[in-house]
Amino acid sequence: MSLRRMLLGAIVLVLVQAGIGMTVNLDVTVPARHPGARPGSYLGGSFDSVVWSIGHGAAALAIHASLGLALVIVAAGVAFRGLRSRHRAVGAWSLLGGLLVIGAGFNGASFLDFGNDISSLIMALLAFGAVASYAAALYVAGQRGPVPPA
Repeated sequence: MSLRRMLLGAIVLVLVQAGIGMTVNLDVTVPARHPGARPGSYLGGSFDSVVWSIGHGAAALAIHASLGLALVIVAAGVAFRGLRSRHRAVGAWSLLGGLLVIGAGFNGASFLDFGNDISSLIMALLAFGAVASYAAALYVAGQRGPVPPA
């Protein structure tokens, strides 16, 4: 699969994920007590929270968490392909998009762990930043090189 198609796919997936996240935000109440809530260890608690959300959360939450995990794999693949391309800007934008996706995922886990609305906001803003990064990489990847002077 071409890098440009991967970038377009990543953009679509992040937008779908953000849409599902808005549904979760409006329609799903995460209980204050569940496995992983208010953890002593962030990573262990977040792992438990994500496992709980996929296995026992509302359908929209389970889909959102599952797609989020899949999106991390997609983001890693796009970053890897972008970095292997011969275009530094494409690699940099692809890597930034991947890092923003991962950051959004950590904030999603933090929202599950602690229930702070700011984590949900940060997650959405990072997702939108990832879309912008992938769009920039897609634009740069479509360039044919410098235009010679007339």
